[in-house]
Amino acid sequence: LEASRRRDRARAVRLKVCVGVAAIDAARSRIAMSLAVPSDLPHVTLLRQTPLVRALHTAIRAKDASRHTFVTKSDRLVRLLAEEALALLPAQPLTVETPCGPYEGVALPDGPALCAVSILRAADCMLGVVRDMMPDISVGKVLIQRDEATAQPVLMYSKLPPAVGELAGVLLLDPMLATGGSAVTAVRVLCERGVKPENIIFVNVVSCEEGLRALAAAYPQVKVVTGAI
Repeated sequence: LEASRRRDRARAVRLKVCVGVAAIDAARSRIAMSLAVPSDLPHVTLLRQTPLVRALHTAIRAKDASRHTFVTKSDRLVRLLAEEALALLPAQPLTVETPCGPYEGVALPDGPALCAVSILRAADCMLGVVRDMMPDISVGKVLIQRDEATAQPVLMYSKLPPAVGELAGVLLLDPMLATGGSAVTAVRVLCERGVKPENIIFVNVVSCEEGLRALAAAYPQVKVVTGAI
């Protein structure tokens, strides 16, 4: 009888282990799917999900995070996103002289040739990080609110540099992309001021597939850099 009980306990342990492994595999599969960019959204760049990026996301998503933790961790994450967005700008070959001889490198558009546009008010925190990186970058602001009667986004205010359409690139900033209504409206405002859609890079921390598809349907040339989908 005792031997039979031991066998039953052993089978129960093996069953728990198998169930646990299956649950872990399923969770990993769900995480992998949530971190993948849909194949039909070629203009979307997902920030590489390194342990650092995952740790920053974890810190700012924790409901008990302190204000100091949220601000410092989100600033670090936004800086990574901004650097990733700047890497998408067109590069020009450039050869410089080093102490050891010539170096064949590249040059990217710098601050005066770019503009950072924040969708008020949430994106001003991102704008501060970008201005710390490039103090001489031009700045624009767009305020969009949702009409309570129609549930459609409405442009309330915009302030852009006079020659924004002649700049090499525009970083459009918003922490979250949900349905895509505000992003599409903001891009339309930029295009009406002469900015080419292919010169716009939409930078955000968290995005939803619904918003990504809405933006791609309206302006497929606009590039997106996001920290999570």
